[in-house]
Amino acid sequence: MSIIRYLALCAFLAVLPAAAQNKPAERKLYCWDEGGRRVCGDALPASAVNSARTEFNSRTGMPRAQVGRALTAQEQAAAAAQEAARRQEAERIAAQKRSDTALAESYDSEDALRRAFNVRYELVDEGLKTSEMTIKSQRESLLGLMRTAANLELEGKPVNQKLAEDIQAQRSALVGAMQLQQQQHDERKQLDAQQEEALARWRKARGGEAASN
Repeated sequence: MSIIRYLALCAFLAVLPAAAQNKPAERKLYCWDEGGRRVCGDALPASAVNSARTEFNSRTGMPRAQVGRALTAQEQAAAAAQEAARRQEAERIAAQKRSDTALAESYDSEDALRRAFNVRYELVDEGLKTSEMTIKSQRESLLGLMRTAANLELEGKPVNQKLAEDIQAQRSALVGAMQLQQQQHDERKQLDAQQEEALARWRKARGGEAASN
């Protein structure tokens, strides 16, 4: 290769990184709801930062991402309460599994097996008490929000969007807590059948041994 061709090739390769760096960044288009109408633009104003929006590729016009609106303080509190309830339920289930493992072991008497089941009864009963207090608190919060909305309507004032969203979030949290409570009631009923089944397995393993103290 001649020196001239070699120098020309080096100059060409040196230009490539600069050309790549000068490539324009991909632009975005945004569409969001504002004041009951759909607004689109290539810049997101501060007033729309917390709004739900769709982001589009400005070159292809195809949607790139769907961004939900920021949660209100009331919704964040409701979500935190639901997450706490979910963790509590997971911990309770894990405790039940540990108890089930213990039930598979040998017990000296039926009374010993019944005492193991009493642990599960106590866990469910404690969960029911917690659910009852949670439902009472969430119902009172929901009623307070609804009273506020009713008073505004009686005064001829509109119910603002934030209050409407808070009512919806609190209602969802209350429904979730009530569903959890129903599951706990169902589980409480199932424990009786499970205990009888475990006792039958224990008696079979012991060759039909009768209950002892």
